[in-house]
Amino acid sequence: MATPRIVIENCAIATVDADDTEYASGHVVVAGNRVESVGAGPAPAGLEGVVRRVDGTGHLATPGLVNTHHHFYQWLTRGLAQDANLFDWLVALYPTWARIDEEMVHAAAQGSLAMMARGGVTTAMDHHYVFPRGAGDLLGAEIRAAAELGVRFTAARGSMDRGESDGGLPPDFAVETTEGALLATEEAVDRYHDASFDSMLRIAVAPCSPFSISTELLREGAALARRKGVRLHTHGSETVEEEKFCHELFGMGPTDYFDSTGWLGEDVWMAHCVHMNDADIAAFARTGTGVAHCPSSNARLAAGIARVPDLLAAGVSVGLGVDGTASNESGELHTELRNALLINRLGGHRERALTVRQALRLGTHGGARVLGRADEIGSLEPGKLADLVLWRLDGIGHSTIADPVAALVLGAAAPVTLSLVNGRAVVEDGRLTTVDEEAIARRTRDEARRLARLAAAD
Repeated sequence: MATPRIVIENCAIATVDADDTEYASGHVVVAGNRVESVGAGPAPAGLEGVVRRVDGTGHLATPGLVNTHHHFYQWLTRGLAQDANLFDWLVALYPTWARIDEEMVHAAAQGSLAMMARGGVTTAMDHHYVFPRGAGDLLGAEIRAAAELGVRFTAARGSMDRGESDGGLPPDFAVETTEGALLATEEAVDRYHDASFDSMLRIAVAPCSPFSISTELLREGAALARRKGVRLHTHGSETVEEEKFCHELFGMGPTDYFDSTGWLGEDVWMAHCVHMNDADIAAFARTGTGVAHCPSSNARLAAGIARVPDLLAAGVSVGLGVDGTASNESGELHTELRNALLINRLGGHRERALTVRQALRLGTHGGARVLGRADEIGSLEPGKLADLVLWRLDGIGHSTIADPVAALVLGAAAPVTLSLVNGRAVVEDGRLTTVDEEAIARRTRDEARRLARLAAAD
């Protein structure tokens, strides 16, 4: 029996391979859950088992977008603390977040994933680190939501063990014990992690940040991850306040502190990395540590402009992150393609900071590298997994931009005509195929209101 095939033809193609190969009009053939062929002109003749043919006229095909940093639960607290920096924002919101439960997290994960998938994300990542006592199976709720939408998922099991009484930012009732956090993280890896080539679910070890975790949790978390063969993730060098905190508490900056606890390496990626000097960048390049760049969130919280051009020039792997939607209310990654380019041009490199193709690479192959999956996803090449997006560019928002990659990156959010994850359609003509969008909108609204009532009652 022939392998079922999907044939997409007559579209522009940006493969984002090592040579940035592009076709003005070409084809992509998907066989099962793999890309079988990519090239100029029509698909090869005589293909067997073709179950669908897609005319891509007026479209651009790219690899699916890869999100490298998020906090799904924050979908329920969008639009709050609008004029705060990071520390003030956290202090304002931690008491509310400490009231989340399993139903809320499942709804928030559905909302977060739905918004990203509609906007071309095929691989999602979430960093969940708030585990109030008695709240239920929060990580399991996120994993269930990702399976329902059909999105490839990296769940970073976060943790916090430094509450207010220990000099940390989160309230004491929102943190775990060090031992409890490590045990729960190991259980998550053992239960859920799938290391196979076409895995739909990976687990990472992810203590939250230097100002919410103990040095013991950081060190032991790194040891656990390496013993289990999974990746490590945390926040790093996000704000000047964090830099000051690390110097006061540890006598060194964040990068040196992470280095001293085993948190630099090819299996590590960190979110933000805004305030890094030349020595910090060199340390990341030397050790292979990756970065999740979150330009919209960095701007929303006035954190600063990350040195992305310098990171790339040094050879550091950089992907894009939505970050939590309490600091990036749009909740979709296409915005980050555009903002990564525009915000970095406000820095010292000005108009030479990033090109549109570098921005697209950050959101695809760069993200795949950061998540340790560049051999599987992030570019359109034969043998890779069939995670791809067909963007419509012949409408009013894009039809006068001759360069399709520039249209995608600089133009308005392009409609998604088709998004495949593992060879399966998750978006058709701008609509999710696996879930009811209106039902998710109603449910997330109801859960957000319930959370607000619980927080107000304290």
